[in-house]
Amino acid sequence: MTVQQHIINLATSAKAACPTIANSPVSQRNEALTKIAEALETSRAALLKANELDLESAADAGLDAALVDRLELNDARIDGMLDALSIVRSLPDPIGGIEDLKSMTSGIQVGKMRVPLGLIGIIYESRPNVTIDAASLCLKSGNAVMLRGGSEAIRSNLVLSDCIKSGLKAAGLPEAAVQVVDTTDRSAVSALVSLEGLVDMVVPRGGKGLIERVAREAKVPVLKHLDGVCHLYIHAQADPEMAIALALNAKTHRYGTCNTMETLLVDEKMIDTLEAIAQPLLAKGVELRGCEATHKVLAERCSRASAHDWDEEYLAPILAVKVVSGVEEAISHIARHGSGHTDGIVTSCHQSAMRFLRAVDSSSVMVNASTRFADGFEYGLGAEIGISTDKIHARGPVGLEGLTSQKYIVLGDGHIRA
Repeated sequence: MTVQQHIINLATSAKAACPTIANSPVSQRNEALTKIAEALETSRAALLKANELDLESAADAGLDAALVDRLELNDARIDGMLDALSIVRSLPDPIGGIEDLKSMTSGIQVGKMRVPLGLIGIIYESRPNVTIDAASLCLKSGNAVMLRGGSEAIRSNLVLSDCIKSGLKAAGLPEAAVQVVDTTDRSAVSALVSLEGLVDMVVPRGGKGLIERVAREAKVPVLKHLDGVCHLYIHAQADPEMAIALALNAKTHRYGTCNTMETLLVDEKMIDTLEAIAQPLLAKGVELRGCEATHKVLAERCSRASAHDWDEEYLAPILAVKVVSGVEEAISHIARHGSGHTDGIVTSCHQSAMRFLRAVDSSSVMVNASTRFADGFEYGLGAEIGISTDKIHARGPVGLEGLTSQKYIVLGDGHIRA
């Protein structure tokens, strides 16, 4: 059997499960999440062993450090998966409710009902936790899902697949509703994104190359972001201690994530604090690449930034630093070099904060908070299917509501149009 036919078979089975999942009571979907969590806890040792083998293979293959970081599982990360399952289970049912019901002059009532999208394809690299996050969100929102993880995580994902199927079966739901693609053949991606009429939406999560490929080849709608070139701007009226703490967290909390700060903008009126901001970053081993003004302050501790650095998503302990003349230049720099993902300002000036919030056209804009908060879990979504920088359908971290659509519903009592 060809890879394409195998993917078609998996998608056909998942699509057939869509009506059952969409019309199941929320209590049954929640029961499935409970049973998945129980299976995950029981399989903890097996999952860690499988992940250890994945990490060994990744090391042999010379996998990028950021991907290795995302690939690694430990007890804390497994606990995080269990927490995500619990939170998604506790969220209200996102489908079936009637919203904005209004009476028209004709006598009919018009409203909207949230409904599942159908069959969703998730394509991702490393991060085995995405397997659980995506499955839980899709199931809770009444969708079936096909999960195509990277070849580097295949052993971990197959253990997680068994946990998910066990939970679905225990709850009386079709196991086919969640399909973890079991082939590492790269052509599986092309096959999946071409399934117009079977797959209703594709969400790529991973490096820019993967996302560009999916967007280029897809024949179905794609929910995506390409880059995470995130900025933190230290305004003239920023509290220095807050600025230091936020810059350190935004850059060094984790290097390999899309909401990690990649460019630090410092107001020229705060240049005297640049030394204090740089010290803890340098102590953490962060390489600084600065503009001329930055280089004058930090000298040999900072290399000169190239034009390319302002557009770079490093996903590594490297940070571009630029001194700007004020909030307008910061906004202009972000508009020119940002990716529309997450950008923040550190300031005690309400007027400047509001100006920044209105003018910066990103999916998440922060005031006095680390860019690392741009995350579905931190936003109360339980987990996220991904982050979208597009402006149609869903934007920012995408949780349950982003996995639904709406249909108009009309209530009448024999009404006819005059």
